[in-house]
Amino acid sequence: MRMCKLLGAAVALATVAMPVHAAPWVAGWTTSPIKRSAEQGLIDAQYRGATVRQVVRVTIAGRAVRVRFSNRFGATPLRIAGASIALATGPAAASIRDGSDRALTFGGRAMVEIPPGADFWSDPVALPVTALADLAISTRFADLPLQQTGHPGARTRSWIAQGERLSDVAFAGAVPIERWFQIAAVEIDAAPTARAIVALGDSITDGYGVKDGGNQRWTDGLARRLAANRATREVAVLNHGIGGNCLLIECLGPNALSRFDSDVLSQPGARYLILLEGINDLGGLAREKPASADERRAHVDRMIAGYAQVVARARAKGLKVIGGTVMPFMGNEYYHPDAAAEGSRQAINAWIRTPGNFDAVIDFDRIVRDPTRPDRLLPAYDLGDHLHPSTAGYQAMADAVPLGLFAR
Repeated sequence: MRMCKLLGAAVALATVAMPVHAAPWVAGWTTSPIKRSAEQGLIDAQYRGATVRQVVRVTIAGRAVRVRFSNRFGATPLRIAGASIALATGPAAASIRDGSDRALTFGGRAMVEIPPGADFWSDPVALPVTALADLAISTRFADLPLQQTGHPGARTRSWIAQGERLSDVAFAGAVPIERWFQIAAVEIDAAPTARAIVALGDSITDGYGVKDGGNQRWTDGLARRLAANRATREVAVLNHGIGGNCLLIECLGPNALSRFDSDVLSQPGARYLILLEGINDLGGLAREKPASADERRAHVDRMIAGYAQVVARARAKGLKVIGGTVMPFMGNEYYHPDAAAEGSRQAINAWIRTPGNFDAVIDFDRIVRDPTRPDRLLPAYDLGDHLHPSTAGYQAMADAVPLGLFAR
């Protein structure tokens, strides 16, 4: 009898410990959180007694969703008084579709306290979504941490309205603000064959220069192509670009190596990695003072070692690693590159193109460079600063990605 009771207790404990949802969750939208500067964060007058509504676009379809809130860089707890998710009426709209609103809970409760340094998933909610659907995440923050976490390069509008407005359809009188606050991901209850691409990069991946709400980054164009192709319509695109980011050093946001685990390996369903980093490392070396030939060679060697480290760590987790060649930036007034900097870029790209160093290569350099002056962007693809692509340039990058890399 005692053995039966022990077995019964063990079964009961096993039942409690089992996950309540066995379907494959796949990240459908993500961003790279960073420390917010004081001018980029929310002040008390903006969030106390108000509702913050943030619009994001998921890139695969599914039956249910859950939201990953982040206090990754917080020095004190993040307290959420209430949250909801709904289908937005447009990519930068404050309003939501009537009847689509779903309350978000955390362990069955409306409120949650997220400790410093932590992320916290909401409970799943049934909300059918299509690929490229725009979702509105509405949140009432009871207390924001002393050091806020967010992403300044949202390239779309968030909205702030006074009062408890979580389920408000129209959100009339809301004030726009073009940043994301304390959110890191939306995960999708997707098809068993769903999978995701992580695009790890800098401002070129973050989409510097695109029209807010237009979804014109190269990753957006790739997501549209994947969704329209039967063999790849279950492949999500996760944008992990940070404006000003570097491969090895602290430029803006954590460098690519230090954020690799949180931004790449922690994404459910990630099967592919596209790495497009290095232009800020190359440009920054001699921005303030000249660099010797020995310093440049050592810098290139360090960068190559960094690329190899990313490849090795990704392959160890079963990811297919795709290298993007570093694009031209001659003529840029911020970095004022010279022939030596161009030589370093060519050395980096030669390593990226060498078979075996990556599992595949997307030659973005070849796509966007001027054939008559290959150390410069093609004028039609140049935003005007001789570093960032124009809208046409971003689309050319998206069109250059072979979809066959991601077909099952």
